[in-house]
Amino acid sequence: MLDQARIDALRHLPVAPQQLFIDGREEAAADGRRMDVVSPLDGKVFTSLALAGAADVNRAVASARAAFERGSWSRAAPAERKKVMLRIAEAIEREALELAVLGVRDNGTEISMALKAEPLSAAATFRYYGEAIDKVYGEIAPTAEGVLGLVRREALGVIGAIVPWNFPMMIGAWKLAPALAAGNSVVLKPAESASLTLVRLARICVEAGLPEGVLNVVTGEGAVAGEALGLSMDVDALAFTGSGGVGRRLLDYAARSNLKRVHLELGGKSPNIVFADAPDLGKAAKAAANAIFRNAGQVCVAGSRLLVENSVREAFLGELVKAAEALRVDDPLAVTTDIGALSSAEHLARVEAHLARARQEGAECLTGGARIRTETGGYFLSPAVFAGVTPEMSLARAEVFGPVLAVQGFDSEDEAVRLANETDYGLAAGVWTANLGRAHRMIARVRAGLVHVNTYGGSDLTVPLGGFRQSGFGRDKSLHAFDSYTDLKSAWISLT
Repeated sequence: MLDQARIDALRHLPVAPQQLFIDGREEAAADGRRMDVVSPLDGKVFTSLALAGAADVNRAVASARAAFERGSWSRAAPAERKKVMLRIAEAIEREALELAVLGVRDNGTEISMALKAEPLSAAATFRYYGEAIDKVYGEIAPTAEGVLGLVRREALGVIGAIVPWNFPMMIGAWKLAPALAAGNSVVLKPAESASLTLVRLARICVEAGLPEGVLNVVTGEGAVAGEALGLSMDVDALAFTGSGGVGRRLLDYAARSNLKRVHLELGGKSPNIVFADAPDLGKAAKAAANAIFRNAGQVCVAGSRLLVENSVREAFLGELVKAAEALRVDDPLAVTTDIGALSSAEHLARVEAHLARARQEGAECLTGGARIRTETGGYFLSPAVFAGVTPEMSLARAEVFGPVLAVQGFDSEDEAVRLANETDYGLAAGVWTANLGRAHRMIARVRAGLVHVNTYGGSDLTVPLGGFRQSGFGRDKSLHAFDSYTDLKSAWISLT
């Protein structure tokens, strides 16, 4: 499917100015405000977005509520919702390459990753939850004779979903698909720096048979559109993936409004722990490089802290540096590219500030850490590996969200656990060992919502994704995602 000639034909297609998507129609913002969309590939404007204000968000919420109350979706038979969900999945697959290229132009992910992680992942997610709709049952309570106790799952109503720029279709689908499958209506606010594929997804959903008003998309600034969504008295739940600072604001908005549920998937500073008895240290080194450097490190679960047993640390770092330097940082729309661009000039500046501070604090840069391909006008960094990182350094604690790896050594299993847990976060982790007992001990002792063993990344829809501590308390993926978008209702029935 990765046909370079076809990709090249798509890369320069004009993209019409984008509007809001409310009640099944494209509409301008009430006050006419817009913003330019700048491609991280070359730093040039290639289209524009409508900027939703509070009035636009309220209109979208009202549309979602009216659609929910009409019942054309919320009260449709599960088998009918399933048909539409599967048609959405098929439509995404038909447009997969077009959607992937559009997304790359918007956020800079390398096309080889973008195709799989964005439209194809989104299609799989819609298909998974479409197939699950008619397989989620209620319960019958174990009651005394003469009484029937039933437990029903019911849709919450209107869901507000706020998704980030790094994988907008994938993460958007993680929230949209289970919310829609359960019968809810949704108001989706993409990140202003990566909205284009989600506006197109809304049109795809309506074309596939989703009733008007069930899915609305409001593009705009978090401080305006996101706040209005958070403060709405008619939104029943918020699902958010993004920074801890914004997550805290959403909790505040919920407290100040209608006490809506808030499901947060926040940041990470995930440890990737390599023991001397790892089954294949060469494989582990390559995996460690990919765990932090793919998508230029802009991955929630990125293995941004590498903990290596000191007896093999020097040899392992040699292999790691070779693996990092072998990764090709290039045009994100070239099929041979391993690492694409950072998402924006502002984000590039933030990552460069982290690099400068790491050097100032005494960390040793073994490779990378420089801006490259400046002649393109795009936002590119060579992958950086820093050794000599100590726990008090900012590089060991702050989420950089860029192609920057912090390396620490350890001498014992207990020390590895202590270093791994010496963070405010708890999203993901990796453990490399051939010792089965050690693997299970580490799974139990490392405080993270997802622990990989002898691999990193790639967990599928069958298991939940979410974190401990300041990585939040929401869970995307798996059948557990229905818990975020449904409520339990008990019925107590006398049979006598």
